[in-house]
Amino acid sequence: MPSDGRIHLHLYGIPNCDSCRHARRWLGIRNVPHTFHDIREEKLSLNELRDWFDSAHSPYLVNRRSATWRQLSEADRESAQRDPASLVLRYPTLLKRPVITDGAVILDVGFEPESLEDYI
Repeated sequence: MPSDGRIHLHLYGIPNCDSCRHARRWLGIRNVPHTFHDIREEKLSLNELRDWFDSAHSPYLVNRRSATWRQLSEADRESAQRDPASLVLRYPTLLKRPVITDGAVILDVGFEPESLEDYI
């Protein structure tokens, strides 16, 4: 089925993340045009991350339940309060996944199919 003018989504995550795999599978089944960006391979820019952290989604972007977060020093954890974008730039797997955008604006953080229904 063609995209019929639907929005082209961008998913930022890592290939072995369960949430990313579910999102990609869900979008693929529905023939939703999308591009997957492996945040380990395609590094995000500091400006892009700062834009994300300036958005309403900012409180959800750092995954404080991740193994990466647990391995951080106390100083790094404190820096997450002051400058989370720089910390995520150094440790991309701190990013809650997937981050779903329309190419410019964050639409969702994490994968909840109901939240994407408006875009497909």
